[in-house]
Parts: sequence; structure tokens; C-alpha cells
Amino acid sequence: MAPMGIRLSPLGVAVFCLLGLGVIYHLYAGVISSRIAAFTSKRTVNLRDLLALSVEAAVQGGREVKRVREEDKLEEKTKGKTKEGASEKLTQGDLNSHRKMYYLIKNTYPYVQVNSEEHDEANNELGVWNRDIPADILKSVEVGRDVPADSITIWIDPLDATQEYTENLLKYVTTMVCVAVDGKPVIGVIHKPFTGYTAWALVGHGSNMKPRTTYNMNPPKVIVSRSHAGKVKGFIEEAFGNTTVILPAGGAGYKVLALLDPLDEDIEKADVYIHVTFIKKWDICAGNALLAALGGHMTTLKGEEIDYSGAAGNREGLLASVKVDHQDLVAKLPAWDSSDKH
Repeated sequence: MAPMGIRLSPLGVAVFCLLGLGVIYHLYAGVISSRIAAFTSKRTVNLRDLLALSVEAAVQGGREVKRVREEDKLEEKTKGKTKEGASEKLTQGDLNSHRKMYYLIKNTYPYVQVNSEEHDEANNELGVWNRDIPADILKSVEVGRDVPADSITIWIDPLDATQEYTENLLKYVTTMVCVAVDGKPVIGVIHKPFTGYTAWALVGHGSNMKPRTTYNMNPPKVIVSRSHAGKVKGFIEEAFGNTTVILPAGGAGYKVLALLDPLDEDIEKADVYIHVTFIKKWDICAGNALLAALGGHMTTLKGEEIDYSGAAGNREGLLASVKVDHQDLVAKLPAWDSSDKH
């Protein structure tokens, strides 16, 4: 007898049973999905482990960058235009480095958000981190803090300064990894493939870098991008005077290292880093973390903190400094029309 006294044919009974099974399946699937979501949200990642992994990823990517350049197998292409109108280069070094870095991190922590400048998900690398932690990290970071996996955003730049890479201006070239927690940069790694030099920092725990002992602010030496050194010249001179030394350079990672006291002799020294046009977060996040760990600052031109969650672009320019009054620098900057930010 069917429900409510309705008599059904054998076919009707079969249909009724299938509908009932469908309802049960969807209810069961909903319970399982909610339990999986709850389990995933409770995952944590140790920041010391993530720092060591970030160093290894940057080094492995750097090996590919160096190998491709030395074998002269760049296979250079243009993937579009930058916001300044310059050609945006793509080489085999970019792609090979991306594969090494992206998949080493993603295969180790598949549930963590990883954003890369390049995209080549069709070619999965099988490498997984061996969980070795370098001695200098163990010395500086005795116990790493655990943070929720869903609070983490990782930004990787497989090859910073691609234009300079194609021009054989190799001192500017870096690979970078940054870890942001709730939008704040906490881990920064900048690796120079052609010298083997690696700078790292974990905010609140330590760094293998340090600021220089002195900085000159009267006027400062300001490091800027080679791609728009002329465009920013007037802006800087209005802020600090027409005797200000402007140092054009390639690569955002290199520019941050120029503010510090690096052991790498091919890095020039600057007092302030300014960028006035659109820039991507994988270019600047690692440097921001390094400066933050050393008591420095990287903000927009208005002095606002940069949020490293969400969209990849920063349209508000940047000002970076260490061991000086950062807000005093912000106050000296002239107004910058948003229409000039591209």
C-alpha cells in the first residue's frame, strides 16, 4: 500500500523508491560536505615550516631561472603590456621557475591559497618538500606559530625583473615568496639566483637581514623602477628637492634589498623606495614582510597599509623605508592624481 492509501503500479512504486533514495542521498551528502568543510577550516600550518618551505621554493625556482639563462634557452615571448606601456616579457625561465615553486608549495599544502604571477597548471611537478629546516632558521625561530590554513595567502614571483633577465642585467633578477596571514605579510623570501644569496624574514621572530647603520634623508637617495624613472622624477624632486639622487633599477625585490645591509656586493644602496604606478602584490609582498620584520614600512603613497588578500593589484603606489620616520616621508609627498596610476 502506498502513502495515504494510494495504490501504485509496480512502476510507480519503483519511481517512488528512487525519489526517496535521492532525498536521502542529498541529505547525507550535505552532512558529509559540511563535516569536510568544518575539518578543512580547522587545518593549521606552522609558520616556521612555511618559512623553510618558502626558502626552498625560491631556491628551486632560482635554479631553473639560472639554468635557462646559462643555456640561452629563454624562448622569449610577449604576454602583453605593462601599465606603463612597456612589453611584458615571458620566458622559459619564468615558466620553469613557476612550476618548481608553485607545485612544491601546493603539493605540500594543497589546501592553502597560492597566487603566482605565471599560470601553467597543466604541467604538474611531483616534488614535495622534504621538511628540512635550515640551521639559520632553526636558530632564529625556535618554535613556529600555528595559524589557520584558511587565513593564509601565498604570493610567489617566479622571476622578478624579466625584462632585465632578457637583457642579461642579472643582478636585478630575483625569485620571491611571501606569506600573508589575514592580509598582513608575515613571511618574506627574496632569492638572487645568480649569486645564491637568499634574504628571509618571519615577522616577530627574526631575519637573516639587518638595516644599515645610517640613512641619509637630506636629501635621500631614492630607488625607482627603470621603466618609469623619468615619470617619477618630478614627483620625487617636489618631495625632497631637486638635488635628490634618483637611482633607476629593475625588480621590486632588488629595490627592497637596496634599503638594507646585504652581504651581496652587487646591490646598490638607497634610502627610500618609491613606486607611483600600478604594481602587483607578488612583486612587493616579500619585500614588505622583510621590512616589517626589521621595523621598516611599506605603505601606499598615502601611508596606508597594503592588504595582501583579495585582488592581485595595488593601484595606490608605494613608499618603503626603514629606520627613518616613515610618516614624515609620507607627509612630504605631493598629491598624486589617481588618473596617473593607470
